[in-house]
Amino acid sequence: MNQVSIIILSAGFGTRMKSKIPKVLHKICGKEMLFCIIDEARKLSDDLHIILYNEAGLIKEKIDSIYQNINIHIQNHDEFPGTAGALMKGFGENKKSLIDTKYQNILILSGDMPLIQASMLKNFIRNDCDITMGILELEDASGYGRVIMKEDKVLGIVEEKDADEKTKAINLANAGIYYFKKEILEKYLPMLESNNNQNEYYLTDIIGHAFINNCKILGVSAKESEFIGVNSKLDLAKAESFMLKLLREKAMRDGVIFRIPDSTYIEFDVEFIGECEIESNCVLRRGAKIIESKILANSVIEDSIVENSTIGPFARIRPKSHIKDSHIGNFVEVKASILNDVKAGHLSYLGDSNIDSGTNIGAGVITCNYDGIKKHKTIIGKNVFVGSDTQLIAPLEIESNVLIAAGSSVSKNAQDGDLVISRTKQSNKQGFYYKFFKDKK
Repeated sequence: MNQVSIIILSAGFGTRMKSKIPKVLHKICGKEMLFCIIDEARKLSDDLHIILYNEAGLIKEKIDSIYQNINIHIQNHDEFPGTAGALMKGFGENKKSLIDTKYQNILILSGDMPLIQASMLKNFIRNDCDITMGILELEDASGYGRVIMKEDKVLGIVEEKDADEKTKAINLANAGIYYFKKEILEKYLPMLESNNNQNEYYLTDIIGHAFINNCKILGVSAKESEFIGVNSKLDLAKAESFMLKLLREKAMRDGVIFRIPDSTYIEFDVEFIGECEIESNCVLRRGAKIIESKILANSVIEDSIVENSTIGPFARIRPKSHIKDSHIGNFVEVKASILNDVKAGHLSYLGDSNIDSGTNIGAGVITCNYDGIKKHKTIIGKNVFVGSDTQLIAPLEIESNVLIAAGSSVSKNAQDGDLVISRTKQSNKQGFYYKFFKDKK
């Protein structure tokens, strides 16, 4: 671990998201933006601080459900609004003093920058300067604070709301990542005033104070794909596109074949083992584990294990399923089931089931697992042939070596070797067609 404390600013209202969900809890690739940042920060430091205000209770509850040993601070927004106000204790005699941190070096991140990587953040942690800050060179820097530079030195930062037209024409944007010597923050935080258009305490004003006092300030440049900030749902989609590219590229480097990679949606923590192939338009959600398998086009895998099997096309594997040595065909849905060496070629629903080797599931077979109050199990043994259009009404146990006739509704257990038939007797009325359609004889 580095000798650095990390502060993540997550107190904003996120009004441009136009959502009831707090901005930092919006997800990219299945993970909350704030949690993307926490996971990278924890690779660098054991002293994490998160500043909250808007929806603080909800966000804290989410954090506490997953993480331990994270310091949560609630900003005194009424007295000390703004990014610098978030760093102030906001109570006691020295309200503008810095919140307590473990180390003498402090890295400040924003809770709406989900693409930052620990490997990039290491470039900020330097002993040869007082401040380092992230800089984006953009064609259009609208929405960002502008960085004023002379040669390679940072002179100051102007927030867009306070910028004149000349300043707005600058294409160097403030990325919102800062590394400070603690003594810099302790010295200049108490000097800050909120005499600006927003009546807020700006963290960026510290850069100006530091420059005037001949502090050494360096910029760390990065691509938008690393430093993008999310302020709207358009930004959210853009950030997710960048993250999807990273996740797919990692999987391909590890040996996965993607057919039309850009068409596949993949979430964090999807695991591939061995040689796997993913055809176009597939959705692989968190918790999916694909082992030596092929996922055909337009299929969905959710929090399940697929091992040495083929899935799809147009199949859906819902959570808590384990499919091994099996073929799951088109328009088959599997949920919370264990299938071992099973064929289910098409148009079936298998929910809350255990199905053993050699069993064939015909077209249109469904497990009736829900009675309106609770779910029930269907257990099927080895070498069972389930005919098309069969309803298996749980709770139900079918032993091995059973033949179930097509069109049956099965509600009673079957023993080894049984033929199961549940149909009404067929009746053919000769000549009825011509009697009914008299003019067609």
